[in-house]
Amino acid sequence: MRTLDLEPVRRVAGTVRLPGSKSISNRALLLAALARGETRLVGLLDADDTRVMRDALARLGVQCARDADGLRVHGAGGAPRVREAELFLGNAGTAFRPLTAVLALAGGHYRLSGVARMHERPIADLVDALRQLGARIDYLGNEGFPPLAIRPGDPASLRSDTPVRVRGAVSSQFLSALLMALPLSGAARVIEVTGELISKPYVEITLKLMARFGISVPRTDWRSFHVPIGPYRSPGTLHVEGDASAASYFLAAGAIGGGPVRVEGVGRDSIQGDTAFIEVLEKMGAQVSAGPDWIEVRGHAPLAPIDLDLNHIPDAAMTAAVAALFASGPSTIRNIASWRVKETDRIAAMATELRKFGAQVDERPDGLRITPPAQLRPATVDTYDDHRMAMSLALASLGGVAVRINDPDCVAKTFPDYFGALAAIVAPA
Repeated sequence: MRTLDLEPVRRVAGTVRLPGSKSISNRALLLAALARGETRLVGLLDADDTRVMRDALARLGVQCARDADGLRVHGAGGAPRVREAELFLGNAGTAFRPLTAVLALAGGHYRLSGVARMHERPIADLVDALRQLGARIDYLGNEGFPPLAIRPGDPASLRSDTPVRVRGAVSSQFLSALLMALPLSGAARVIEVTGELISKPYVEITLKLMARFGISVPRTDWRSFHVPIGPYRSPGTLHVEGDASAASYFLAAGAIGGGPVRVEGVGRDSIQGDTAFIEVLEKMGAQVSAGPDWIEVRGHAPLAPIDLDLNHIPDAAMTAAVAALFASGPSTIRNIASWRVKETDRIAAMATELRKFGAQVDERPDGLRITPPAQLRPATVDTYDDHRMAMSLALASLGGVAVRINDPDCVAKTFPDYFGALAAIVAPA
């Protein structure tokens, strides 16, 4: 296993051009594949998760071709034409969940699998919802978890005026998957969400992208969604925003290490909910300014402690947890139970790693209380094959301590050049 040594950092300042958003990229790839016409995707993320989606679409008969600064996707005008395929989807939830929903309605034979961790991530809520539509899905391992086998179902078994119900408390990706797939079902449908819907901004991304492809979905609060019949239609060219989750690391660096740090590619016009992370930084005392497609942050440690519900930005909440090491008192991050079923159990993993720097961490079922030490300790951190663990924990080097990152290459999932981009804005102590 490779390691990476980060030297203690004295100051942070500079500009970072962000890679494309993973959340937008994989949704746009799938919608372009289902649409009528050719779609040109500009600024698409090139990383492990999007390669998994592109490879799966190729196996399903979707043709893609690169040009100077984009990817041209020749849409199938509906469900994929290939009716039998085996797909390996790594640990990419933004590929596995929506492809499960689309293929369950495609009338073919498919097997979907991933890495060992993906087979530990629950999918029963989505499968239960699809079975209401007549889908035939079998678990090939543990009940409620991938891998899956999909066979032709009976889409007429549920009347079109009967709502499809899906739980919202485990992952918003289940609702997003249904939303993107249901225009293929042959009838207008209503989705009803039972229980709390977490991570609403990610569902908002789904709805806005569907609208770009010609399918507008009215909703009643966040409880019911009225999905019309397809087809999707290509918007021609779609520009992918920079990744707002990735922006959080550099913006936090500016808040901790002086700045100014500017990120380009995402700003006040963004459709991504993780731009709300700037509100967290403002509560911690940072100065924030923003334009249509840029955000800039200045600040210095110690930061003000926080006590916040970050259910709406669970990915950026990981950055907040590490920023809490630089606060003047204890911080509490609440309502992030979804961390338990991500690439790793992020609540347990983050608690373990923050303690290595000398922090006192109270691990709770759905959150963390973090008391920073008077002085950070140098540490070797494990990353759990989780890109966000590696990227967020790297910020501890801003505390003037050396940090060794085990398995830094896990950042290839969404940001292959992350450590290079971070090195470009830091000044060694």
